[in-house]
Amino acid sequence: MQTDALLDRFLAHLAPLDPVAVWAHGSLAGGDYQEGRSDLDLIAVLDGIGPRTVWRLALVHARLRREPLAPLLHCTYLTPTTMDDPARPHLTWAHEELYKRPVTPVTRTELHAFGRVLHGRPPAGLLPPVPDGQLARFVVRDQRDYWRPALADARLWTRDVWVDLGLLTFARASATLSDGRLISKREALDLLPGLGAPGELVEDIRARRYGTPVPPGDEWTARRADLTRAYLGPAIDALVASYG
Repeated sequence: MQTDALLDRFLAHLAPLDPVAVWAHGSLAGGDYQEGRSDLDLIAVLDGIGPRTVWRLALVHARLRREPLAPLLHCTYLTPTTMDDPARPHLTWAHEELYKRPVTPVTRTELHAFGRVLHGRPPAGLLPPVPDGQLARFVVRDQRDYWRPALADARLWTRDVWVDLGLLTFARASATLSDGRLISKREALDLLPGLGAPGELVEDIRARRYGTPVPPGDEWTARRADLTRAYLGPAIDALVASYG
């Protein structure tokens, strides 16, 4: 698989930095990975991250830039002394650039539940467990403060990625809040009809993720955006009212 080849090259380029651990999470670890469509979500733990290390990490990713699937490889870099706080931003390579973002309670829970060890020590030996209630509070806040306001920008919802992630994240949040489960994107897709999502939207996402998608025309793109926003607004409001 091209995925395995890319991971092997990434680990080889990272080896001179002597990582404490490298873990996979998301669909790559959870069993719903679709090569060429799914992101490769990674966490690497280094002893320290100073200016020279940042430069060397940028060089690692630059060397991989032309490899198949390289644009889908995302990696957040932690250190043993900075990984405790789920709100703290950490150096991250994603979308072909370096910036900072937190390692959320969702990611932390994934790592403890089914994280895949690519190198070094397992998550349980390094990463603090997610306290009771923290995951649910984060999920509610994410729906209320990120996804709900985003519905006001109609232009976003003409893009495939916003439709897909908006609906699937809502279904996954619903499962987490109702019974504490972390579910895959495939399970979320199967859950959406029971949550009242329009069947047209569900099948649109299914074709794009698991089938052979047809590029949408302008009319369907506009209609799909309207359907998504009309569904998600009241659905998120009801979820937040129930669990917030």
